[in-house]
Amino acid sequence: MAFAVAIVLTLIAASSSPASSKSAAGCYESIVSFGDSLADTGNYPLLCPADSPPRYVRLPYGRTFFHHPTGRCSDGRLVIDFIAQSLGLPLVQPYIAGGEGGRSFTEGVNFAVTGATALDYDYYEKIGIINTYTNVSLGTQLDWFKQFLATIPDGRKYLQKSLVLMGEIGGNDYNHPIMQRSSFQVVQSFAPLVIDYIGSIIEELIRLGAETLLVPGNLPIGCLPIYLTEFKSSSSGQDYDPQTGCLNWLNDFAIYHNELLQKELNRIRQLYPHVVLIYADYYNAAMRIYLAPKQFGFSEEEILRACCGSGGPYNYNETAPCAIPPASSCHDPASYANWDGIHLTEAAYRVIAQALLQGPYTTPQFTTLCRPFNSSLITNINACSNL
Repeated sequence: MAFAVAIVLTLIAASSSPASSKSAAGCYESIVSFGDSLADTGNYPLLCPADSPPRYVRLPYGRTFFHHPTGRCSDGRLVIDFIAQSLGLPLVQPYIAGGEGGRSFTEGVNFAVTGATALDYDYYEKIGIINTYTNVSLGTQLDWFKQFLATIPDGRKYLQKSLVLMGEIGGNDYNHPIMQRSSFQVVQSFAPLVIDYIGSIIEELIRLGAETLLVPGNLPIGCLPIYLTEFKSSSSGQDYDPQTGCLNWLNDFAIYHNELLQKELNRIRQLYPHVVLIYADYYNAAMRIYLAPKQFGFSEEEILRACCGSGGPYNYNETAPCAIPPASSCHDPASYANWDGIHLTEAAYRVIAQALLQGPYTTPQFTTLCRPFNSSLITNINACSNL
């Protein structure tokens, strides 16, 4: 573990008004993050065996913004990074790194782990679905958070003044069984359980003091090269959206998950009217990219292909993924929406972040809740405050 830590520490250089406890000087004083690879800023490599670091700590991961791998599953920044920068906060540090290298959690802490599910690892193991990435779940992350909160003199106040990011989480509860060829009926049956559990964690965070939570839905997973490749031979023409080329049945399932999530958030709002509970519409924020790639600076020819991969119609090969030879990365990641077949590029995450922070892809709208707020930083910021 010590060696792994050393590696990554080197690599990581609906309420009408917001809660009254927000900092007048900066809206939120910190960010607390949970989730999976869409939000993980470096926890996963620190949890891997020292003699088996993941490919995410190799170039070309991190090449665009950081110019070295950071443990993020992209070529650069994630949505969480753009949110932090737009709020004038430092990039959110991974919890597993602790205070090494002078890092501080005063202005944010990240518990998200690549591959994490909402439901417990043991639940899936008992029914024959194995998470080959990690045994960390949302419950594990909550346990870590409680341990962290106990170390703070006034943990409740810290949480009250934080923006809590709930993921995205839940996507891997479907990704793992789908890729292990579980029947789609079985996968669908997980959705109500996943949503109920996410809701229970949100309620527990509220009881601990959380007053503002941003809860993302799932992305249009039918547009991901991993699925377009995996189901190419078994899909018929009617399975594809004629406008985008994405798989309809997978996107319909993502919509189903998102509808259940929004119903759950409405239920919680009724119970805790003082809490600002924001739904982040990742699905439609991202779908704009696939419907009109050129409008957002992406190549129409490459919109469904991974920037980093090893060939095939979608440039994704399960046996030679990004950072594993003979895989290579494209010349201009900014013209691609997808980075490695599973995760998006910094350019795509920027578009999603802009949609959330500038509106109208959050409910309630984020810009009406947070002042002062510098949305121009999403586009113009060129440096990080704590790499």
